[in-house]
Amino acid sequence: MTAVRRRRMIALLASLAALAACSSPSPKLYTLAPEPGTAHSGAPKVILLQQISLARYLERSQIVRSSENYQLDVMENDWWGEPLSAMLSRVLVDELSQRLPQSAVISENGAVSAPADATIELNIRRLDEDASGTLVLEAQAAVSFKGQHVPVLRSFRMTAVPQAPGVPFEVAATSIAVGRLANGLVAMVLSGPGGR
Repeated sequence: MTAVRRRRMIALLASLAALAACSSPSPKLYTLAPEPGTAHSGAPKVILLQQISLARYLERSQIVRSSENYQLDVMENDWWGEPLSAMLSRVLVDELSQRLPQSAVISENGAVSAPADATIELNIRRLDEDASGTLVLEAQAAVSFKGQHVPVLRSFRMTAVPQAPGVPFEVAATSIAVGRLANGLVAMVLSGPGGR
């Protein structure tokens, strides 16, 4: 290969690399924010939040806008800043800790462990917008208490209306719905032994 052909080849490869870089912008990363709630006393001393199970369609980096009409509307360049299950766990631990200040709330995935007086299991079945643009969070929860064999079971359907169209408003509505879920989990925890 001559020097001229080599330079042309390098120039062509550089052009292709530049074109590829221009065609795929870096994704915007989003995170949920903990929502404040009412503090309660009388909950079990140590509460363990087990790893959260997600519907498979939510197990992706990209934010799912909607799962309506038999198809997924996935945002190509709008991603969660961390795996959704881990982020939900982190935010819920913060929210439960704020609402139950006399309890130690720990995550199964964290570095800290202790024998639990209450254990929360959570399945997230849906977390996206419906056809009207309302954010829908559907979940199933089980709370088990030390010394009891039958857990408390409950299904949740939380909704929040985004203030305007767009991903940032969907993420804000998701934060609100997760805060409402935390309120429901607190009620479940308070219904057991040691609770009010």
